[in-house]
Amino acid sequence: MNEKFYRSIFEKQQQTEDVPPNEVITDWAVQLIRLLYPERSKQFFSSSLELEAAFKKLESGLASILDNTSSCKNSDNAKKAKKIFEGLPGIYQLLNTDITAIVTGDPAARSEFEVIRTYPGFFAICFYRIAHSLLKQDIPFLPRTLTEYAHSQTGIDIHPAAEIGKYLCIDHGTGIVIGETCKIGDHVKIYQGVTLGALSVDKNMAFIKRHPTVEDHVIIYSGATILGGETIIGEHSIIGGNVWLTKSVAPYSSVYHRATIEVVDRKLID
Repeated sequence: MNEKFYRSIFEKQQQTEDVPPNEVITDWAVQLIRLLYPERSKQFFSSSLELEAAFKKLESGLASILDNTSSCKNSDNAKKAKKIFEGLPGIYQLLNTDITAIVTGDPAARSEFEVIRTYPGFFAICFYRIAHSLLKQDIPFLPRTLTEYAHSQTGIDIHPAAEIGKYLCIDHGTGIVIGETCKIGDHVKIYQGVTLGALSVDKNMAFIKRHPTVEDHVIIYSGATILGGETIIGEHSIIGGNVWLTKSVAPYSSVYHRATIEVVDRKLID
């Protein structure tokens, strides 16, 4: 047996921050989303008072998670949890705008129920909106745990610190990356494979804006890559598929990638 190997792991274990298992954290968020949207579960309540009690239980659950997170032990966790739940009506209102945006923006969407129950884009947005509210209360670790769980389930990577307005429509969604310092306005539609990223991943850029700003009513089609903290996509612009952008574009712009495609009739060759 390699005693040095086991000792090094044991010492690291003693130094590791004490945090509840990821499953406990993500289960808390799943239960919260199910309370907000009963379409995602079979749990129904006989009265609004019973529903309120269920929310209070989750509020206590969040405070307990924070109490068991070593970096939060000196905080007033009950007060933080209460603030989060006081902000739930605002989160719920934002999520409802996202549902509307997806239903109206996707011809394949048949109903709000279908979007809530099955759409990965809405699932990822739910986790992002909850995680963002936690981050605004200076709660560490939990926000990233939630968005990375959504990432693992949907392939949609939204950093909890990104600032995203109302009526966000994510269509298909797989492979979308929205970076930490992104700012996204209202009524924005994003397709699969879009990257809103940084021009550089140098560590000395950690505390500066390094991801783009997307203004209101912008559509970004699949495979587009938009990089840089000074890059601004002006309102009502359309960014075509596979476009690579590192510079700003004015409002009402249309930006397309020119591809040369040749179709040959094989019958003539043969």
